Amino acid sequence: MAASQLKEALDTLKESGVRITPQRHAILQYLIDTKSHPTADEIYKALEGKFPNMSVATVYNNLRVFREVGLVKELTYGDASSRFDFATHEHYHAICESCGKIVDFQYPGLDEVEQFASHMTGYKVSHHRLEVYGICPECAKKESH
Repeated sequence: MAASQLKEALDTLKESGVRITPQRHAILQYLIDTKSHPTADEIYKALEGKFPNMSVATVYNNLRVFREVGLVKELTYGDASSRFDFATHEHYHAICESCGKIVDFQYPGLDEVEQFASHMTGYKVSHHRLEVYGICPECAKKESH
């Protein structure tokens, strides 16, 4: 599945006129492979050994390009560091209040929420975001010991 996601993402970039550099390819691959919703710094640290000339600015610039073409969502939570999510389908996030871990989940019951909100408010709804907060199983286990 990751290989087909990567191919589709690369095709999307090419169709948007974006050149595929080795760094761009690696950042995209990392975002697809990781389930951790990394910060730009985390992506940089994971890839700096493979690309010694790459800077954090390079990572941010590529993430901006990915966001502009709709491949990545930037998640902001009030602290200074944004997290990035490879976005190929509508999903929601469960966030651990202890360690900050973010896990994706789907809830088909909300598929019509934008249409409903538009109908109820008269807004032209562009998107929505749902976050559920709690303690992840790993942190709950640590707390119980």
